Amino acid sequence: MGFALFCPALAAFVAMPMAARLTHRYGGRSTTRILLVLWCAALPLPSLAPGFGWLCVIFLLYGAAAGMCDVTMNAQGVIVERRLERPIMSGLHGMWSVGCLAGAGVGTVAAQLGVDARLHHGVTALVLLVFGVVLSRTLLDTWPEPGEKTPPRFTVPPRTVLAIGAVGFCATFAEGASQSWAAVYVKNVTGGGEGVAAACYALFSLSMAAARLSGDSIVRRLGPVTAVRAGGLLATAGTVLVAIARTPFLAITGFVLLGLGVAVIAPLAFTAGGNATPEPGQGVAGIATFTYLSSLIAPAVTGWIAHATSLPATFGLIAAVTLTGALLAGALRPRTAPHVPGTAGLLRSGRS
Repeated sequence: MGFALFCPALAAFVAMPMAARLTHRYGGRSTTRILLVLWCAALPLPSLAPGFGWLCVIFLLYGAAAGMCDVTMNAQGVIVERRLERPIMSGLHGMWSVGCLAGAGVGTVAAQLGVDARLHHGVTALVLLVFGVVLSRTLLDTWPEPGEKTPPRFTVPPRTVLAIGAVGFCATFAEGASQSWAAVYVKNVTGGGEGVAAACYALFSLSMAAARLSGDSIVRRLGPVTAVRAGGLLATAGTVLVAIARTPFLAITGFVLLGLGVAVIAPLAFTAGGNATPEPGQGVAGIATFTYLSSLIAPAVTGWIAHATSLPATFGLIAAVTLTGALLAGALRPRTAPHVPGTAGLLRSGRS
């Protein structure tokens, strides 16, 4: 099962660099809608898999659709943010966190009631598919300018986003490690019960959702560099508190501070990456490559280091990771935003 669950992240990591080429050829709105349909349609398939091999294949297809759709959605967010001339990316990622919480809640209720997984996933996919198709009609129909260079089929992260990607990597690593190990830490290190351990994970997730939903107003006041630097320092303080905590209250407090600190960093990294390249999808794909790689390896690396040392020592090292992200915050300093791809073309052709 562990190997099967590794497949979606692996497929997403490989497929995301191809998203910019698809957007260039088919337009931003059409590409996002098609990928969203494929993503939703793949949701019921794992519960229908007749065997392990098919399960892995299905998860690979699911992960590829999810990863590329993630890139195109974030690229849309970058373009809308440019046109509004105010930060909105943190709020968009906040709705992602709300969706994760909602999905977990519905899944918990379905499991508690004994609903067949095929029925649960099928109905959920149908609802999401209908909403996705209807709502995606309002997306911007962006197209490349005449003569604009076609992106390569597989986009390697450009040099302009490397430092930005490193900031996103640090934040996502701390987030991924906490999501996988927060409950284990509270139970095994501080002696908290299973209910307290579950509450720790829930509070960590809620802190991230709340910070992201309110993050845009903070970014408007502080600017992206100061917001990332302050978030990184807050996350570092929270991680240090986790490392020294030997009671559930202190550990939970540390994880909440960590969640509040890292919440806005990844959205701001996506914005900065999208603005660092003429084609937003190319920069977003580069940042997504870093963040997906980080989320892919964080749980395993945390476990390996903890096995060799201890969980408190491991989170002490993660504090150094979040501090590194804070020190690199200058990479997100706003630049003159490149021209929004397709704007002139839209005005000329009436496609909007």
